Amino acid sequence: MKYRVKRIDIDGDPIVIMNYSDALRENIPPSKRARVINDGRTVYVHVLVSKTMVPPGYVALNDKALAMLRVNEGDEVTVRIPPAPKSIRVIHKRLHGDRLSEDEISEIVEEVVSGSLGEAEIAAFLASQIPIPLSNEELTSLIKAMAYASEVLEFDEPAYDEHSIGGVPGNSKVALIAVPTIASSGVLIPKTSSRAITSPAGTADTMEILTRVDLSPEEIRGVAKKVRGTIVWGGALNIAVADDIFVEVERKLMIDPISQMIASILSKKVAMGIKGLVIDIPIGKGAKVQDYSSADKIAGLFISQCGRLGINVKVALTFGGEPIGRTIGPALEAKEALKTLIERKGAHSLVDKAVSIAGLVLELAGKAEKGMGETLARELFTSGKSYEKMRQIIEAQGGNPNIKPDEIPIGPYKYTVESSIEGAITHIDNVAMSLIARAAGAPSDKGAGIYLHAKLGHRVRKGDPLFTVYSSSETRLDAAIKLIELYKPVIVEGMLIKSLP
Repeated sequence: MKYRVKRIDIDGDPIVIMNYSDALRENIPPSKRARVINDGRTVYVHVLVSKTMVPPGYVALNDKALAMLRVNEGDEVTVRIPPAPKSIRVIHKRLHGDRLSEDEISEIVEEVVSGSLGEAEIAAFLASQIPIPLSNEELTSLIKAMAYASEVLEFDEPAYDEHSIGGVPGNSKVALIAVPTIASSGVLIPKTSSRAITSPAGTADTMEILTRVDLSPEEIRGVAKKVRGTIVWGGALNIAVADDIFVEVERKLMIDPISQMIASILSKKVAMGIKGLVIDIPIGKGAKVQDYSSADKIAGLFISQCGRLGINVKVALTFGGEPIGRTIGPALEAKEALKTLIERKGAHSLVDKAVSIAGLVLELAGKAEKGMGETLARELFTSGKSYEKMRQIIEAQGGNPNIKPDEIPIGPYKYTVESSIEGAITHIDNVAMSLIARAAGAPSDKGAGIYLHAKLGHRVRKGDPLFTVYSSSETRLDAAIKLIELYKPVIVEGMLIKSLP
């Protein structure tokens, strides 16, 4: 039976609202998934059933479903129960520890992209990678399947990129200094970034404070050709679209399996036509990678996979034992990055890391001899060329190149934690800081986050501020304060640790 389409103003994933009698006739239960079909296009939707919202013979689709089907109000569609996804049996194999073939992995990715796999099935595939990481062969197959399941960009010259595996609060702003530094040397760096999964800010979340990040492939090519660099959100490009679906499920589960993380990063780089890549692996307590042995293993996986994919790679192991710079959260990090570029100086952890990463890319691109890339990158940064290039990138992506740090709004509600004793800061808990910033609202609340008044090793007096939490919501700030009381994320110690008896 054909159903006449009505529009329903509901945001979010694709949904269909059916009249109770129609759903009963089609044998489509509420709260299940269905296929809506029009002119050969199929969209998988979540089903809602009502006796009054739509009359019999009509279905209501939200804007996302309408756009995906390319239909308007008044058009006709059919609604069907979807067949069981073919890749369910493949996911069952993986859950039992069996290795998957290239064809089987391609089948999973195809059904993820088509929408025939629901969140539960995708979650099972992702979770299976925690106890049983993908083999090298499975990982290569997954990267290629994700990269080539949708559009692939190509450039007329070698393109380079840098990417951090994350896991350290404050890390998202490093690219806002490294990328313009690299681009100012003439190297082509069309950087795509993700939004936060488990952290308070992803690079795309932070760059979005300054300019558009939702560029199309055509716009990327134009901006890259004009100013040599971009910092954009990969989710708007229709490249490696399976990754965006995987990431959304990972975000809800608060997991980031190592093999899937590598597939996520490298599939986007393959789809962007990247020929040279620097991977940053932060190491430290509370980071995603906490010891050098694990870091070496992950670095080996990146090097091996890049070799299989024809990407020239360098892996940087960096210090991740405390937050990078002084800020955590999109707006605060954008303010700090912009201020650092303008003043040509800033927190050592931020500047040193950014110029080190940029230097490795410059060496890969042949702009500097081995071991001399950091020197060239620091010259570009301190000369002001990095800031001038950032202004060009901001303007080319649709933002205001003259924006100043003080013009960036942050959350109006704040709470400052002060030191209860005189001493030195001996520990900052990365995990607790991330949880507190997210409780305050980051990254969805762009103005939420944390400003660190002091870092590891700094001496403070009793009553000195340690850090300030910002939020746009009093309720969320209260939730963050409760976590501060629970975790006590900054430890200050004096010389006397304990007296006995």
